[in-house]
Amino acid sequence: MKSKKLFHEFLRYVTLNICGMIGLSCYILADTYFIAKGLGANGLAALNLAIPVYSFIHGSGLMLGMGGATKYTIFRGQQKQEYADKTFSNMLCLTAIFAAVFLFMGIFLAEALTTALGADSEIFTMTKTYLQILLIFAPAFLLNNVLLCFVRNDGNPRLSMTAMLIGSLANIVLDYILIFPLDMGILGAVLATGLAPAISMCILSKHWITKQNHFHIRKLQLSADLTKTTLSLGLPSLITEIASGIVMIAFNFIILGLLGNIGVAAYGIVANLSLVVISIYTGIAQGTQPITSRAYGLGNRDEITKILKYATVTITLISVCIYVLFVLSNSFIVGIFNSAQDTYLQRIAETGLILYFTAIPFVGFNIVLSTHFTSIEKALPAQALSLTRGLFLIVPIAFVLAYFFGMTGVWLSYPITECTVSVLGVILYQKFGRVR
Repeated sequence: MKSKKLFHEFLRYVTLNICGMIGLSCYILADTYFIAKGLGANGLAALNLAIPVYSFIHGSGLMLGMGGATKYTIFRGQQKQEYADKTFSNMLCLTAIFAAVFLFMGIFLAEALTTALGADSEIFTMTKTYLQILLIFAPAFLLNNVLLCFVRNDGNPRLSMTAMLIGSLANIVLDYILIFPLDMGILGAVLATGLAPAISMCILSKHWITKQNHFHIRKLQLSADLTKTTLSLGLPSLITEIASGIVMIAFNFIILGLLGNIGVAAYGIVANLSLVVISIYTGIAQGTQPITSRAYGLGNRDEITKILKYATVTITLISVCIYVLFVLSNSFIVGIFNSAQDTYLQRIAETGLILYFTAIPFVGFNIVLSTHFTSIEKALPAQALSLTRGLFLIVPIAFVLAYFFGMTGVWLSYPITECTVSVLGVILYQKFGRVR
């Protein structure tokens, strides 16, 4: 009976988080679709060059939210409410610091960033506009991510999901209005994206208005020990997001050399679909985190093991379904974003879709296992997995394979990296992942 109850709780948290994360990922997917329709291949290329910066902002918010919420849940499980409140207050201080840094970059460094990301004269203005507005809205992205994590871990995953979905729906509606009827182009797309987290936070406010919150603001001051612990636990979430940003930057430079802007536009379609797929796995991982951390705080080893097994089976089933869908419908899926019906772009993206997404079962496993380590306060193996995925393997592998096999090598570098990291993950789990 207890095992059945745990499975139902797992399904509840994971289902709600998958729905919410898919909605959240539609920030970028909606931009991709409407920019493709309104601005063509150049708009897609500009968006793809700017997306890595979004990954840095989103990743920073997840680091603060996941790290803080994990520690908060462990303290709650240990009946240490005062420390749980201090954790939330500490996260608000850190969020303000990170927000100030991104805001400074948006006001003063947008042009330099655009140049550094490789935008040529044809797409420079569009890329700079998207980057600058994105960075100016960074405080809203950061705070929204922190509040989403704390509300979910405070026993209200349904409200967290609702906030993400309504924010995403608002983004899609605003995208259409600002790009087409108001003819604001790339500026309209990024304004729609920036307003979405503000709308999400309005929905989250219900958690306080109805007095469902168990975390409260205490004296706002930074604690060095608490900051170190929570950032260490949240760092894998940041690395995971930064990894996708770094991969996109590296791939953009490689593909620009191989095929030019049309190649970057084709990769943009595949990469943005990848963000949606990864969001599903992130939803599973974030869904397991509150119940794993609670079980860890209570010292329940059996529950921790069962939750990881449930998550592993779930990602395997979902991966098979997604890949079959992409194989059967790759031409249709790419065509949705190829408004100009460019046959060259279509052919590149279709091939990329089939090769690139052979990685997805390994990606899901790596994300879930990294979050498992974080949930039981094993920050070092979580960081090792995330760093190996995002920095140490994929970039050199991409350059080597691109040199020998061109675009085919670029596409295959992703699954080869993720498969290798999965093997490392199993080894790390045998050493660190079992709670004794």
